[in-house]
Amino acid sequence: MGIIEVFLTAIALSMDAFAVSICKGLKLREMEWSKAVLCGLWFGFFQALMPTIGYFAGKSFADSVADFDHWIVFVLLALIGGNMIRESREEDSDVDESFRVVNMLLLAIATSIDALAVGISFAFLSISIWSAVIIIGITTFLFSTAGVRIGNVFGLKYKSKAELAGGIILILIGLRVLIEHLSTGV
Repeated sequence: MGIIEVFLTAIALSMDAFAVSICKGLKLREMEWSKAVLCGLWFGFFQALMPTIGYFAGKSFADSVADFDHWIVFVLLALIGGNMIRESREEDSDVDESFRVVNMLLLAIATSIDALAVGISFAFLSISIWSAVIIIGITTFLFSTAGVRIGNVFGLKYKSKAELAGGIILILIGLRVLIEHLSTGV
């Protein structure tokens, strides 16, 4: 997996946090950059933490599934991507306007569960986990911080489009990994 695929994965993973950040921005009467940065820090940290955990968990059993690891990567990314596409079509859920620690912790965990599964798929790929999680964390931080501002200005107009794009990107990356493996037999 090259740097472009890692960056595209980072963008795709950040879309849930971006969507929630847009909703957080909707709740602000006036734009508060401290709250936007707080959102970015919470979501960016957890989007970097979860693939790290998933990677090391996946490494513990990678050798025993080496013959079909490409299918695991494809299925995980397809399921996550499909779920994001489904969520993009659903009625908007209400996001609590609070920026309290408990609220932000729960949102950060909820939006980064898919990153845990992606981290497991990273264990089966040739990838530098530290570079990947830094890119994922920074990308999510930037998208989430911007999401609060966008939500404050534009509202929900782009939320479902962001989730749809993120889902499609993950499915395409999973498909590329599968096709590449099947065509080379590696």
